[in-house]
Amino acid sequence: MYRYVLELAEPVAPEHVDELNRRIFFVDESIVDFELVGLAAVAVSTDRPADPTELTRKLRFVVENDVAAQLRTPPKVLWRSETVRRARPDTFAALVADGIVHEVGPGQVALGQPAIAALEALDRLIRDIVVDEFGAVEYRYPTLLPLNALRRSGYLSSFPQHLMFVARLHGDVDTYREFAQDPDRILDRCGSVEQCLPTTMCYHTFDQFAGATLDGPTVITARGGSFRHEARYHRTLERLGDFTIRETVFIGDADFVRAARDRLRERAIELVEKLDLAGRCEVANDPFFAAADGATRVSSQRLLELKHELHLDIGEQTVAVGSFNLHDRHFGEAFDIRVRDEPAFSACVGFGLERLTYALLCQHGWDVEDWPDLVRGQL
Repeated sequence: MYRYVLELAEPVAPEHVDELNRRIFFVDESIVDFELVGLAAVAVSTDRPADPTELTRKLRFVVENDVAAQLRTPPKVLWRSETVRRARPDTFAALVADGIVHEVGPGQVALGQPAIAALEALDRLIRDIVVDEFGAVEYRYPTLLPLNALRRSGYLSSFPQHLMFVARLHGDVDTYREFAQDPDRILDRCGSVEQCLPTTMCYHTFDQFAGATLDGPTVITARGGSFRHEARYHRTLERLGDFTIRETVFIGDADFVRAARDRLRERAIELVEKLDLAGRCEVANDPFFAAADGATRVSSQRLLELKHELHLDIGEQTVAVGSFNLHDRHFGEAFDIRVRDEPAFSACVGFGLERLTYALLCQHGWDVEDWPDLVRGQL
């Protein structure tokens, strides 16, 4: 292990510490641990020798480009639970010890019972809300997403740190023969990348309706696997690279999508209260990384309250289990989706099902008899 202290050009504001912390592992692949030294330096540990001058250059770019220009205001809290629960801090280790969770690899887990039953029950409760109240039409999308869908959406330039691509060998008999003899050489024998692993479900929906003119408001819900490279931020069931999302997309005019987003947030909070779970809902922002206007977009999201997050307690920390997002006309214009000849407004609401399940297990345990009646009634 190698340790380097990287000096910042200017001290980071106390209000920006969390934003910096969530980006440091993406600065360089070699970084395996870090800690802030006051507010003017970061001590990093690497798994191999590194050039501290280069590490400093990269870190300073991230601070200047993605962090320093952000607003210096604490998140606005929209709701806080009356329930106070002390979640056991060793939940994940106990789940592994009891065989309920198996760690497959970094950011990958296998779930056993009763965690599977909890996840399915929670998903049904959410699905029933969006179908019964909003008349959502459900789709089951394929795992792979055309790369062009993310290109049109702007994701490639906004969150490159999360992307995972899908490639295959170039279709040629000589390539197959050479690969069979030397299977360690892969990427230089692959064709062009045309597909990727989806980071969330809504991009399937926008790609589905690309070029369409809709008669009125449209609500689509889907559940599926989502994939985000999280560098070394992978931990427990909080931040997986391979996870499941229940997402609902609202397409229509500005008033409809905002009202629908806010109403689903209210219904989600009502559900959390019925489940007797402790947490809060607050104004949040996306982790824009290396984008030319990343810090400005973060500040705009907060000022305009475009993104809300539902956090639930999992011990000493919380985990964001739900995200409620307004897109303005961004996706309507990017995918040429129109409502009555005008570019569509859109919103999406996503729930991380493994995170939601983990919060339930942290706060209520994994004896089914101790679970809330609403969950047990779904079993």
